[in-house]
Amino acid sequence: MIRCQGHKYNLIKGFEYMETIRCKGFSFSGVVSGLKKNSQKDLGLIYSEVPASIAGVFTKNRVQAAPVILDRDRIKKGLCRAVIVNSGSANCCTGDQGLKDAITEARLAAYELNISEELVFVASTGVIGKPLALDKIKAAVPELIKSLSPDSTNDFAQAIMTTDTVPKIFSRNGNIGGSGFNITGVAKGAGMICPDMATMLCFVCTDAAVSPDYLKEVLLSSVEKSFNRITIDGDTSTNDTVLVMANGMSGANVISVAEKEYFRGLLDEVLMALAKMVVKDGEGATKLVDVIVKGAASGIDAEKIAKTIANSSLVKTALFGEDANWGRILAAAGRSGAEFDPGLADIYFDDVLMVKNGMGCGDAAEMEATKVLKKPEFTITIDLKTGDGKASVLTCDFSIDYVKINADYRS
Repeated sequence: MIRCQGHKYNLIKGFEYMETIRCKGFSFSGVVSGLKKNSQKDLGLIYSEVPASIAGVFTKNRVQAAPVILDRDRIKKGLCRAVIVNSGSANCCTGDQGLKDAITEARLAAYELNISEELVFVASTGVIGKPLALDKIKAAVPELIKSLSPDSTNDFAQAIMTTDTVPKIFSRNGNIGGSGFNITGVAKGAGMICPDMATMLCFVCTDAAVSPDYLKEVLLSSVEKSFNRITIDGDTSTNDTVLVMANGMSGANVISVAEKEYFRGLLDEVLMALAKMVVKDGEGATKLVDVIVKGAASGIDAEKIAKTIANSSLVKTALFGEDANWGRILAAAGRSGAEFDPGLADIYFDDVLMVKNGMGCGDAAEMEATKVLKKPEFTITIDLKTGDGKASVLTCDFSIDYVKINADYRS
């Protein structure tokens, strides 16, 4: 028997912010080590009481941070006991010493936890080119271990934040064969977001038993539908990492085809919720916009058009200005490389038809579309009326604050 249970959330700053839902055998912590100048939490840890299956996806940027290089190697064994994460430094473009520092960071956690260092994964986020302050990490690790608790998910979420304004946590729970299990995900990211088979940083824990091979299969599928369908600024990070761990301590075993599809659906929900949180919390963002393309000649063409529109600076600034400048949308579609007939294209803002067969629908339609643009969340739909191809990408607006945040990010 497979049964799905509900979940609780509070609304904070417009976010569906999860109350802590425990995953059996997992504990979390987050402490201040001094890596960041603002005296906020900057060092986090996830720990599993038993070895957990692990799968991951990573950035495809040719410039890759030391933790990404290390994790790519360690994940081949498919097992994990802990993940240590620091903010304040990306540990990227730091040469051979950066890789040595990532290994040492894992070793420090492994020693205090009394586990094999090969079962400790590392992730970092922050300024590129800034060496890791290992002395500060070494001094903070004992407190990091001491602070581990099943209820400290929020502390961990805070520790991995950079320009994020809120921690991002989402959980789903379910039941397989009478055994209840949970899936909890934590993510960070507000800028440098245009993933390719990954995202900023995201860590998912489940107390269900899932094989490493299926965990990898389902993660790739879920990421493609969530984190690969979002953009904030068109920049792919050097540190993008998604890790999912399954320790089986709930007694729920994901084995049959039906159980695997059930688990896939729950993981999809968790990652999609986190992906939306990331875009909603985009640096300086005031709008969450779902760009939907349908009627394209193929799914590939639909995706090209959706991504081009979603990444267009001119479209995104118009969204911030609440200007129904549909010409920018059609122009972006036209330079996407996809084949379509502009004379057939319709454009909707929510359910307001703004463009019919490639031509504007007049002042009355623009007034209604402007009302839609004033909402914090809405859709832009482009119907090409050519084929069955469809795709969607979540994006946000470009505000003045985005420029301010990134103009002096290192200071």
